[in-house]
Formats: sequence, structure tokens, C-alpha cells
Amino acid sequence: MASSGQVSWKLEDHPKLPKGKTIAVVVLDGWGENKPDDYNCIHVAQTPTMDSLKQGAPEKWRLIRAHGTAVGLPTEEDMGNSEVGHNALGAGRIFAQGAKLVDLALASGKIFEGEGFKYISESFEKGTLHLIGLLSDGGVHSRLDQLQLLLKGSSEHGAKRIRVHFLTDGRDVSDGSSVGFVETIENDLANLREKGVDARIASGGGRMYVTMDRYENDWDVVKRGWDAQVLGEAPHKFTNAVEAVKKLREIANDQYLPPFVIVDEHNKAVGPIVDGDAVVTFNFRADRMVMLAKALEYQDFDKFDRVRFPKIRYAGMLQYDGELKLPSHYLVSPPEIDRTSDEYLVYNGICTFACSETVKFGHVTFFWNGNRSGYFNPELEKYVEIPSDIGISFNLQPKMKALEIGERARDAILSHKFDQVRVNIANGDMVGHTGDIQATIVACKAADEAVKMILDAIEQVGGIYVVTADHGNAEDMVKRDKCGQPLYDKNGQLQILTSHTCHPVPIAIGGPGLAPGVRFRNDVPDGGLANVAATIMNLHGFVAPNDYEPTLIQVVDN
Repeated sequence: MASSGQVSWKLEDHPKLPKGKTIAVVVLDGWGENKPDDYNCIHVAQTPTMDSLKQGAPEKWRLIRAHGTAVGLPTEEDMGNSEVGHNALGAGRIFAQGAKLVDLALASGKIFEGEGFKYISESFEKGTLHLIGLLSDGGVHSRLDQLQLLLKGSSEHGAKRIRVHFLTDGRDVSDGSSVGFVETIENDLANLREKGVDARIASGGGRMYVTMDRYENDWDVVKRGWDAQVLGEAPHKFTNAVEAVKKLREIANDQYLPPFVIVDEHNKAVGPIVDGDAVVTFNFRADRMVMLAKALEYQDFDKFDRVRFPKIRYAGMLQYDGELKLPSHYLVSPPEIDRTSDEYLVYNGICTFACSETVKFGHVTFFWNGNRSGYFNPELEKYVEIPSDIGISFNLQPKMKALEIGERARDAILSHKFDQVRVNIANGDMVGHTGDIQATIVACKAADEAVKMILDAIEQVGGIYVVTADHGNAEDMVKRDKCGQPLYDKNGQLQILTSHTCHPVPIAIGGPGLAPGVRFRNDVPDGGLANVAATIMNLHGFVAPNDYEPTLIQVVDN
């Protein structure tokens, strides 16, 4: 069993709720709540089981927050994701994610002691450290002060040659603010040069035109950045970055500045990325770094002709995609999450079965358990991974392994061996990401069928169910204008949305084992994913630890 230190693992008995009920915990991945229209695949799909649960509102069905500060992300504009969602679901508390984590790592100096920094520092003796990211104090994708601290700390920890490849903002900050940001960084680099560090700006461009595309919408954006940053080639060449931005702003705003490179007196680029160099992408937000990360890391890459694929040591500020494990090296590790709900329940004798298919198996186990691998107690836990389809896009097999997961969960419930049966059903998210609306409708129907299978088993054993989700996706499949109307491109084609959303997600409770009088509280209106852990503990007959987010349920005396 895990090392427990001085933690008191014994949970208090709940004064009104009994123990001994089998509880099914179902997480529908990418299943948010949004107004009904033709692009809400959950609404369009035949989902009678989930529809019936919705009829239990407000006592047995409600919405909870699954994005932004509710899951530890910096702002309410930050959409949730599966990793932080399952962290919150399992931990019962909100842990710093994204920018907050980076701030803590920089303030403590731990960022320079971690495995990621040690990895890139192996290139410092003979190679160049390249820093690529958004130059902005907007705090949405990156922050100027974090870059400044990274520059200072890297030079103090052995970096002798540094090149900055910046992307101008104008989207999260005012247009034109780029000039001041570049002047600030130029001043910092000049100070480093006075200390003997060869530190310069190497390239630049606007965020919407260079590098920072997302969801594989336009690989040409990434290619323009690659050509400037890696190959040292761009249509515009300057000897001074401030001059470059001022001049190019005559033809474009900050968001759309064309790519440029800084050259020396011989018209040679001062900072192409070459064999032996180190690269750090310093954005903390993931969505607009994933495509570049793939180009920098993947040997087998066919989205554009890279011309050269330098042998580098690359690390992200954070790991941008937990499912893809991309990048494989990163400067700031995920949060250190202790005392997760599953660990408490295992210590209190709860037997757990957890199951999903490969693409989400880690979420219902590793991320649920606080970024921890393995069992807390193998005698009380069983984890089952069903292999996902490989070699095809998920929209070609949109049912994925939903029914197989439902069958495994059903069998686990009917075996009477487990107190908790926990699953993740991946369809809404994985098929939603493909942008195939018809396939996503099929995916949602399959997910609903799997839920029915599980709820039917709970009915047979007199158990309790908790059905929720980790973030939105399938409930909105189109990009929209400020009025909420679908957007079309210049050719009249609908602009498909393949990303997660910031919509709330449902949570439903029920089953024959649910004690009379149990209903959702109305005094936790801003409840989020982190409130689910205490709720589940209550349904197991325990009171959650005092520092957990409040339970969503109450027991009303009839």
C-alpha cells in the first residue's frame, strides 16, 4: 500500500447515509451541456438514457463547471481537458494547473532542478538554447515575466548562447503592444550580453499567421514558423527586432505579422535551430503549441516538408497533451496531488473496479489517482484496459469500445465483488475531435447505450449511479460568431469546431440504493468537478475530509 506519512486515512461515517451500496461512476468524455441545435450532436443523437436522467432536475440532475478556475486553470477562458478534469474528479480539491504551476516552479527555482531542464541543459556546453512562444503579458497562453525569469535562470544555469523566437499577440492584449514587449526583451538580452551570454532575438511573426495554429486547422501556419525558426528562412529580414515589428506593422496588425528573421552583417540568419541545440516552447497553454510540438518531436511526420529535422533536445514548458504524452520532456511537472478520493476509499475498505479503453484508460486510473501509476492496494482494486482501435480515425469506428466498456462494467457490478465500478466512455471526445458531425452523433448514441447497460445492472443489484463528464466537446461542433451563430468560410463552408468547450457538464445521481431524501444542494451553485469526490464518498457512507470541496448532495428528512 502507498506510503501514507502522518495522514489520518480513517473516514468518518456519514450520519445519514448507509454503507454497502454498489456505486457506478460513469464519466462521459467530452459531453457538455449546450443549447439544442443541429450542431449539438448530443441533442441530435438518440440518447434516451441520458435524456431520462435530465428529467430528474433539479434534485437528481444538475450542471457543474468543468473549465477554468474550477479545474485549476488560470482564467475562465481556459477550456477544460481530460487530464485536469480527471485530476479534479479524483482529488476532490482544485490544484494549480497551467500558469499557476509555472509561477510556483519559477518562484521556487524548482524548474531549474527538474528532469526537463536537466535534459535540455545537456546542450548548453556546445549548443544554443532556443525559446519559442507568445510574447505577451496577456496571461492566456504565456506571460512576459515568465519568459524573463526563464531567460535569467537559464543563463545562471549554464546557457551560454540563447535565441528567442517570439510571436506577437494583439489578441489577448491590445494591438500595437508588441513593440513595447520586444523592447523589454531586447533590454533583458542586452543585459545578458553584458554578462557574457550570447543572447539575441532570432525570429518573429504574428500568432495567427505564424506557428500558433491549433487542432490541425492550417499546417501552413506552423510551416511558416518552422521555416523561420528552424531553417532561418523568411520573406522578411532585419538586423533589429524592434525595427522589424514597427516596419511590418505598416502592413499587418500584431496578430498577423508576417514571419521574419534577424540577420547579421552578412545577411545570414543569427539563430536557426541546428543539431545539438535545445528548444523550449514557453507557452503554458497547450492548444496552440501541440502542432509545433509534433513537428519538433515526431520522427515520422508528414504534415509539411520540414526540409531539415535537427537532432535537438526539446521540452515544453508543460506537457501539452497527456494522451499523446507530448512533448515527452517538459520543464514543469503536473501538480503533486496527494490524498485522492480513491486512496481514502481503499484505506477504508472500498473495493474498486476501473475500466476504459486505451485512449482514456490513464484518465480513469492515473489522472484520477493524482498522476500516480499503479494500485494503492492490489487486493482491493482491479483496473481493466480495453484496447482502442488503432490505425484508423475514430470517426470511422465511432462506436469505439463503448459497448465493451459497458459490458465489463455490467459484469463487474453483477459480480458483487466491487463497491465502486468506475468507467470512462470516450466517444464524445475522441470522435468529436475529428470534426465529423454525423459520426459524432453515432458516437453519442453508442455512449448512451453503454450508460443504459450500466444503469440496468445497478438496478438489478440495488445500487447507486453517478453519471457525469470531464469537459465539453460533442455538444458544439461549429465555430460561432459573437452572437452564437455558426461561422462560414469565404467559400461558404461551415467552420467545424473540433476542440473542447467551456460549457458546463451534467451530473446525475439515482438508483434503487439511493437513500430517500438525497438530492442536490442548491447552495453550491458554482460547483465543479472537484465537488464530485466528496459526493461519491458520501454515497459510500463516509464524510469527506474537511479540506475537500463541498459535497453536492444533502439528505432532506421526509
